[in-house]
Amino acid sequence: MGKIIAFANQKGGVGKTTTCINVATYMALMDKKVLILDLDPQGNATSAVGINKTKDLKTIYDLIDGASVYNEVIQNTIVNNLSIIPSTVDLAGAEVELIQIPQREKVIKKILDEIKVDYDFILIDCPPSLGLITVNALTASDSVIIPIQCEFFALEGLTQLMNTIRLIKFHLNPSLDIEGVVMTMKDKRYNLTTQVSNEIIKFFNKKVYLTTIPRNIRLAEAPSHGLPVALYDANSRGAEAYLSLAEEILKRAGVHFTKISKLKKIKFKGERDE
Repeated sequence: MGKIIAFANQKGGVGKTTTCINVATYMALMDKKVLILDLDPQGNATSAVGINKTKDLKTIYDLIDGASVYNEVIQNTIVNNLSIIPSTVDLAGAEVELIQIPQREKVIKKILDEIKVDYDFILIDCPPSLGLITVNALTASDSVIIPIQCEFFALEGLTQLMNTIRLIKFHLNPSLDIEGVVMTMKDKRYNLTTQVSNEIIKFFNKKVYLTTIPRNIRLAEAPSHGLPVALYDANSRGAEAYLSLAEEILKRAGVHFTKISKLKKIKFKGERDE
């Protein structure tokens, strides 16, 4: 039975999508069967794993409105063991339509309940908001990972996010837990980074992962090539950090995994031998 983890933070630009797709990639490379659910209407996770967002692409929106079935929507990616339910801007209209659906907070849960047995992990990339789509994601999830940028303004809104998680846990999903908190875009050259890091650790205590994600140009470049960083530059600091984070997540969850070398050249589907 697959574990469902939402990656959520209502503040944009904190590395939420980057963390979701790169953790998913490394989990897949460690021989876990992984599904990404892109619930952000921007569809950045969809693009970042090499899916072309054409007009004919079936998305999570088609599952929500009943226009398509699973095997029409789930797409294989360039990474072995990694699939995705894509998203496009069409999903933006779903928030309004969900209001009219009975048990509107549980629509995504019903969708995932039918397929989670086929995966080891389902990772949900939430939109940068605390609207009905994010509520659906948290209602469907076993736990949530919160990426937080190591800057002052990233701390603003944390109380609101935690209150939303608390309310969902009380009213909709009693088993929801915080899987962990990951500090992103960390630049050790600045004193402010250390101050913010200390505040995050004080707030979340042992929920904060030991692995932090540095600012890294290769992480920023990879999505424009439709590649996770493990396939774009496996030796970059960003790739090494996400490999370490994926291992830490699995270790904390007590899940056995196949270790991979951070220096190994990772091939993907369709790549030829040199």
